[in-house]
Amino acid sequence: MLARLRLKKNEERRIQQGHVWVFSNEVDIIATPLKDFEPGQQVIIEASNGKPLGMGFVNPNTLICARLLSRSPKLELNMKFLKKRIQAAQELREMHFDQPFYRLVFGDSDGLSGLVIDRFGDVFAVQITTAGMEVIKDDIVQVLENLYHPQAIVMKNNTSSRELEGLPLYEEVVYGEMPAELIIEENGVKFSIPVEGGQKTGWFLDLLENSKVRRRKVVDGVIVDR
Repeated sequence: MLARLRLKKNEERRIQQGHVWVFSNEVDIIATPLKDFEPGQQVIIEASNGKPLGMGFVNPNTLICARLLSRSPKLELNMKFLKKRIQAAQELREMHFDQPFYRLVFGDSDGLSGLVIDRFGDVFAVQITTAGMEVIKDDIVQVLENLYHPQAIVMKNNTSSRELEGLPLYEEVVYGEMPAELIIEENGVKFSIPVEGGQKTGWFLDLLENSKVRRRKVVDGVIVDR
């Protein structure tokens, strides 16, 4: 059974309105002292009256001390949960992209706070920025292996935001072997991608639509692709 993190009176309103972050000053530290939790520990977040608000994870050492992952207190962050969320994200991407070059998982937007996964065909770049996701990083790799049978998975955990969570900085190929050259196609243009050693996850896949817009021009009042 998961531990419980209780909020102060009226501090549940933001969560009930759709927010997914809990700040340390919103926690009832008399009922549930933050010092009793481990970084990344899964918890049931509950209102001041004890009513469950959902499941998430906690980091007692940060201003954002808890992050809600599901409105259901019956779920746990495990491989089954990860698989379902990643598959849901995949379905959304397939509605907008006809080639396998995109941001597969985008943190809170896909219900996986602190997890970014960029897909470069058969190569996946993973960036973890929360203690909760760091705890299950092996499960993340395993789910990607099971779903995609990739050529390589590289952890790009060298962003400074990890330091706020008390996490070390590192970059490592955790599965398979990186190809000598990684080529992707973006809006009809091919690029060689420096995933290893490159900035952030190697490419700004979250800006694909912006790139497409930049290639458009107006002819006689009509927007056309260049």
